[in-house]
Amino acid sequence: MSDSTAIVNGAPAETHEHVHPPYQRHHFESMGQQVDATSFAMWLFLLTEVMFFGGLFTAYLIYRNWYYPAFVAGSHQLSILWGTLNTAVLITSSFTMAMGVWCAEMRRKGALVLCLTLTFLLGLVFLGIKTIEYGEKIEKRHVPGFHYSVKSFVDPQSDEAAKSYGDKPMPLDMARHTEVYFSLYFAMTGMHALHMIIGIAILAYMIVRARAGAYTTGHITFVENFGLYWHFVDIIWIFLFPLLYLISRHG
Repeated sequence: MSDSTAIVNGAPAETHEHVHPPYQRHHFESMGQQVDATSFAMWLFLLTEVMFFGGLFTAYLIYRNWYYPAFVAGSHQLSILWGTLNTAVLITSSFTMAMGVWCAEMRRKGALVLCLTLTFLLGLVFLGIKTIEYGEKIEKRHVPGFHYSVKSFVDPQSDEAAKSYGDKPMPLDMARHTEVYFSLYFAMTGMHALHMIIGIAILAYMIVRARAGAYTTGHITFVENFGLYWHFVDIIWIFLFPLLYLISRHG
């Protein structure tokens, strides 16, 4: 009897190859190999993101050291209330995302959809608050560019935020360096907001798929990897909040 046959009910029969799960890609030998490969790819992607934001953080710290008075005055234009609220929103969204991963592991479809939806809504709340902050900067002409205004810094009495901190009039050459502060502010928070928008778009896709029964059949790699991405974006904000809103407020 050849190696390709086996005895079934006393008669030879062809053996069947191991059937792969429907979510296993053909170029992987096993689900374990697929999970390891996708997890490694996700961590490698996050490493490149750390390097990217690390460059922005380094630039901020260097310019803050060079133009410290301008950075102090610039930070007075940011609302600690809005920043703190956004921090609370993102920490809460990290919790709901973590619960979503757990629900996928426990194969609780309804709870998974609920957690993903809550994470989605909290992401929208974050972007809504950030839109309010950006609107204030546009109104005061603190967006770097041709129409940038230094009036809040050379004449603090004309600006409620500057006046509340007791800011003193700055020399024009130093006041102009506040534009560097806001350039970094918009670069850092803008890139963070872009990552949030991407995450929210993926969440919308995941909610639709989860309602159709995906992610609760034992294959939760996608949910786990997206959870890593979402937590990373939240951690970036945990660094941005003190760096932009808190540490430069006192000269």
